[in-house]
Amino acid sequence: MPNTGKSTLFNRITGGNARVANWPGLTVELASHRVLLGGSMVQLVDLPGIYDLTGGAEDEQVAQRFLAETELDAVLLVLNATQLDRQLALALQLKSVGARLIVALNMADEAKRGGFDIDTDALGEALGSPVLKISAKYGHGVDGLKALLATSLSQKPARLDFARLRPAEASRDAEAALYAQAVHRPPTLPPGPTQKLDGWLLHPLAGLPLFVVMMAMLFQLTYAIGTPLQDGFEALLGSVKDAWLVPLTGGLPEFLSGLILSGVWDGVTTVLTFAPLIFVFFCLMAVIEDSGYFARAAFMMDGIMARVGLDGRGFVMLMMGFGCNVPALMGTRVIRDHKARLLTMLTIPFSLCSARLQIFLFFAGALFGPRQAPWVLLSLYFASIFIALGTAFLFRKRFASREPFALELPPYRLPVMKYVVFRGWNECKSFLKLATTMIVIGVVAVWLLTNYPNPQHSYAEVIANFFQPLLSPIGIQAELSIALLFGFVAKEVVLGALAVIVGADGAQLATHLAQTLDPVSAYSFMLFALTYVPCVATIAAMKKESKSTAFTAFSVVWSLVLAWVLSFVFYQGARALGF
Repeated sequence: MPNTGKSTLFNRITGGNARVANWPGLTVELASHRVLLGGSMVQLVDLPGIYDLTGGAEDEQVAQRFLAETELDAVLLVLNATQLDRQLALALQLKSVGARLIVALNMADEAKRGGFDIDTDALGEALGSPVLKISAKYGHGVDGLKALLATSLSQKPARLDFARLRPAEASRDAEAALYAQAVHRPPTLPPGPTQKLDGWLLHPLAGLPLFVVMMAMLFQLTYAIGTPLQDGFEALLGSVKDAWLVPLTGGLPEFLSGLILSGVWDGVTTVLTFAPLIFVFFCLMAVIEDSGYFARAAFMMDGIMARVGLDGRGFVMLMMGFGCNVPALMGTRVIRDHKARLLTMLTIPFSLCSARLQIFLFFAGALFGPRQAPWVLLSLYFASIFIALGTAFLFRKRFASREPFALELPPYRLPVMKYVVFRGWNECKSFLKLATTMIVIGVVAVWLLTNYPNPQHSYAEVIANFFQPLLSPIGIQAELSIALLFGFVAKEVVLGALAVIVGADGAQLATHLAQTLDPVSAYSFMLFALTYVPCVATIAAMKKESKSTAFTAFSVVWSLVLAWVLSFVFYQGARALGF
């Protein structure tokens, strides 16, 4: 089932990097990894979480189709040891279709602390399968589980017979009887830390203000920890340029040395200096995710989301979009109603993803003081949410849905430092990978545009002049319009493009922006960059998930129009007020 630690166990067994977090429904596609078990190389597949074998959500159907159509050596079923009263039905259904089950009772450490006494022998006898207590988080019992998996390879692979599937109602009746037989728990459990914390964090009046404070602390810490790291990294890259690259390119033709130094190096290194900030930010985000707090945020936001035609799952998807819009769009598969899913997809591109984050980190640091910059960044995150909710409100009748919303609130858990660092490094690695491919291509293209036919009358100037009548009313200068144009391909290219256009990198680029922009025009630019057309990958994902070219085109046009209107209202309003 969702949020049982299945992907954590998958990573523990395979050494893979499937994303994990303490909220349900994170896995939406198949992840597979080859792993050596005993003397055999096998393929281990991580399926999306399912509640039963008859569910109608798209992610559940992905799992059901795989189970029905694939010859399997065994099915490793991961159950939450503290929630067997509502998880054993899935085991009984899998048994009824002839699955060779191996049952892992995960979070056994939490069950022990809660006073649960689980008779694994009785469960194993009733299910006709081995049952093992484990803790995927800490690795307890995983070696024994691998040994059990290895023994399952002695038989010929077979397909499950879904014609024998036990009805859900019958499974739930049998579940109650099996639970009473094999699981014993104290009649009443004393209030634990989860209940005590929820008294504050889910308080009807204090809950949302505490959420704002939590996010503000996250941004303050990001700057406090990340900025010194960024400065050191920038100094290192600058010394490499001066000591090595400039002498090496001294004998090259002016065109080639300019391309290497002012094009590739300045553009790419301006982007690379944000790797430490991105690492710190996503490490801190991982702490909040793994603690279970984001599931509470979705619960608190459900009442507000319902007023705009969404539910708490939509808020979870927006939170996922803070990392990248593409997996967030894929995550909408947990929503069964097609109209509700389309409405959620319409809002996700407004999530402030990690690619936009680096733009805003740079502009906030360049145009605002160290005390104001975290609040500017926080305001953009909340603007992201309000723009998404406003979009949903405007189109709620067009995509009306009556699907009920249910969200399981996991207990609070202490994050494991290994996984916190792992999340930050994965985000940073993806960022660095893009910097060596797409960003290099982008900055080279920008350098060519700004230098041909000649630097005084370049193609970039022609393009900028063409867009200037449209962008000047919202305070966006000509040099910024070229960067925005390349941002359509990938938002990570924007800063690199600016470095090439201005002919300065890092601190020099920040100084140039501070001299040519004021806070109002800078914020208008950031607001436009937040809202306008998402990147090509996001558009492709939306087309794939919605299965509609017309819907995808509508989303792109809406984001462009909305970006211009919001920036126009902000910029002209601020100027009218004398700012």
